[in-house]
Amino acid sequence: MNRRAWFLFLAVSVLWGIPYFLIKVAIEDLSPMLVVAGRVAIAALVLVPIAAARGMLSRLRGRLGWVTVLAFVHILGPFLLITYGETHISSSLTGLLIAVEPVAIALLMARSERLTPIRVAGLVLGFGGVALLVGLDLSGDRLGLLGAAMVLVAAVSYAVATMLVQRRLADVPAESLVGATTASTAIALAPFAVSALPTHPVRVEAWLSLAVLGLFCTALALLAFYRLIMLAGSTRAGLVTYVNPLVAVLLGVLLLDESVGLSTVAGFLLVAAGCWLSTRPVPPVAEPASEPMAVGRP
Repeated sequence: MNRRAWFLFLAVSVLWGIPYFLIKVAIEDLSPMLVVAGRVAIAALVLVPIAAARGMLSRLRGRLGWVTVLAFVHILGPFLLITYGETHISSSLTGLLIAVEPVAIALLMARSERLTPIRVAGLVLGFGGVALLVGLDLSGDRLGLLGAAMVLVAAVSYAVATMLVQRRLADVPAESLVGATTASTAIALAPFAVSALPTHPVRVEAWLSLAVLGLFCTALALLAFYRLIMLAGSTRAGLVTYVNPLVAVLLGVLLLDESVGLSTVAGFLLVAAGCWLSTRPVPPVAEPASEPMAVGRP
């Protein structure tokens, strides 16, 4: 990757490590539905006018079908799953479970990129790490298991979205793509958000968390991520989940007093090792040597 791609990689890694902490703060006073609707509405209000002023919305013609699919698999679905999931599990565990995304990408790309023994070992390690995280941290906690399952489905949805951007929408400007997906999600959630408006006093911290989620962790982060996909490809872009969990765990431990045990650390190390192995470049298949031409005797 070039310098620009590395800069985007680090920026997205940090911007997508913060949301789990902010969501945890926001849902103490606001409903999960309002948090999701609010963050995407803020992002749309910022990005749609920018895309319109630059004349980029016209690039969406003929792509509205794929844009709608992307809005569902990259924003509407995973944002709701993660936010509702965090009502049952800690922000630290949420960030760690999202780290399985590169493993999901490798599995989804198995048809186009052959699964070498190293990649298979990576998939096994990755899913073993998830089993350790969920099995030991949430043993006997049904609601916790439900929350973890919701986050894992969101991770797979993110993997699908990452591949979709690269394969179907790579030539669409990021501003128009993010503006369209966030706007369509905000419109779809508007009726539910209105019914979820708070009837009790809301702390300033909750509103500030929602504003940061919308401006930085949604609008800015999605812009940077889509550009990263176009520069580095879906597999490498998905590796931002190497750094995301570290940011999420650090904020959860320092600011929310969440505990991290040895099983959590061991599970994350297995997931990280699985991600690294399952995304290793596939060596080219050697062309079979041509057989020497038979020479007939006179």
